[in-house]
Amino acid sequence: MNKPLTGALLSLLLLGAAVTPAVAAPTAPTAPITTPPIASEATAVAVNFAGTVALSNCSGSVVRAPGSQPNDLALVLSNGHCLESGFPAAGEVVKDRPSSRSFSLLNSAGSKVGTLRASKIAYATMTDTDISIYQLTRTYAQIQSQYGITALTLDGARPAQGSAIKVVSGYWKRIYSCNVDGFAYRLKEGAWTWKDSVRYTSACNTIGGTSGSPVVDTATGKVVAVNNTGNEDGARCTDNNPCEVDQNGNVTVRQGINYAQQTYIVVPCIAPGNKIDLNRPGCVLPKP
Repeated sequence: MNKPLTGALLSLLLLGAAVTPAVAAPTAPTAPITTPPIASEATAVAVNFAGTVALSNCSGSVVRAPGSQPNDLALVLSNGHCLESGFPAAGEVVKDRPSSRSFSLLNSAGSKVGTLRASKIAYATMTDTDISIYQLTRTYAQIQSQYGITALTLDGARPAQGSAIKVVSGYWKRIYSCNVDGFAYRLKEGAWTWKDSVRYTSACNTIGGTSGSPVVDTATGKVVAVNNTGNEDGARCTDNNPCEVDQNGNVTVRQGINYAQQTYIVVPCIAPGNKIDLNRPGCVLPKP
């Protein structure tokens, strides 16, 4: 995983002493950094830090479904492995668990403008995907009124191979620019397996603390995935070294390549009132 910054100790506690401790996270940049743009982004939508958040150990973003309303309680998207309670076990689903977690809300320049607070973990899992969705105590309208920040919109469509994307880390205040290189039929890392993961081209060399960052399609400005992992050492299917498994069971290891989990599958599960309803038509998220 692109580990939470407390990941070394957390991994040892949750997964046992056999897990290699994470390398200490690098020192935070003193100012927002962006990787060089690629040529195809000449007419792209401007992507910045507005609406992203910094967690205590990860990145995230305030998001809305296409049908979300201004007076709905807002949602924050991050990774399942970023939960304050630790990594969910394979097969585990967290639903409507009380939480008072706080998030630092950023403006377009990456400056903190306020603190948001959760009322619950609306949904989280590391099975099939690696996501957490927190429900906040404030509505989109209240956040807009107080901070002038608009939520990022989840795209209801699957991203296309080759599309230009940006991975926006609220923790590091850093934006990575690359393309969707392709998709992993299955991505296996230690005890966890994820379906149809986005594989980045090499320019998105994400690091610890970028977990949970929104992956934004630069053609639309919408969120198409959530950043979650990368193969650090070239090992095969181990913690911090995911491998790709195709339909025939063939395994491919891509050292230095990073991945994200698609978020279009979340959209059908968001009912009116921003409620996570796993029984809605089209919702394929794992159930408890």
